[in-house]
Amino acid sequence: MAATAVVLLSGCSVDQAFRFGWPVDGITDQSKKMFDLWIGSVIAALCVGVFVWGLIFWCVIRYRKRGDELPPQTRYNMPIEILYSVLPFLVISVLFYYTAVVETDVDKIRPNPDVTVHVVAFKWNWEFEYPDAKDNSGQVIKTIGASDYVPVLVVPTHERIRFLEDSQDVIHSFWVPELLFKRDVFPGGVQNKFEVTIEKAGAYVGRCAELCGTYHSEMNFELRAVPESEYVKFIAAKKQGMSTPDALVAAGDPNGPLAVTTHPFDTSRTSSTF
Repeated sequence: MAATAVVLLSGCSVDQAFRFGWPVDGITDQSKKMFDLWIGSVIAALCVGVFVWGLIFWCVIRYRKRGDELPPQTRYNMPIEILYSVLPFLVISVLFYYTAVVETDVDKIRPNPDVTVHVVAFKWNWEFEYPDAKDNSGQVIKTIGASDYVPVLVVPTHERIRFLEDSQDVIHSFWVPELLFKRDVFPGGVQNKFEVTIEKAGAYVGRCAELCGTYHSEMNFELRAVPESEYVKFIAAKKQGMSTPDALVAAGDPNGPLAVTTHPFDTSRTSSTF
């Protein structure tokens, strides 16, 4: 057991080991609440497991065979039957309560978000619109991906962001791993939405998490979380008609004008790309 523990624990840090498999890079307040729920659930499962293992080993040792005489039977033992009927129900009820609380908070839509982003998915790329911001010609400012350009979605940190999702063709899924959350994007006028508050600035890869066709694996984008002052400069540059790369340069983003977490894929259908 000691040798097995050494081998298993050598593959992760102490911080990761005591997170019991939960990702360590959540960047939103919602991800922290989900982490707390996960840790509480694992601890509860470990307590139940240790209790059950203890009873098993105690029975193996205490009631091991000592002869041919039939040991005492405990059928129709009401205290024991009540214990193993009521106790699991109590455990499940507590876990259900805290799961419902966290799920309700993660899904909660509050009025008057600080920023609204309209996510439009299509085969096989993304379009990001800012409905509350228009350029000099009166058009909603947007960023749209292409086969040679990974779209960069710029959002502010420490602001409540509402994402509205629509698909132009098939079911896609909007997923940024560091959000520890994803939500499908449906066609046919069905609009999904969710809200997050990003607490850590940085560049984070985004992906489609729903098998949607030939180039599903290449349907990437980048979430660029920036300080509010930089976001204001970015929106101002976009209102002047600048492209997203030029607007990022004008806003002074240190990550540069193009995506740094992923890159365009070669979509030419030749023998060398299969």
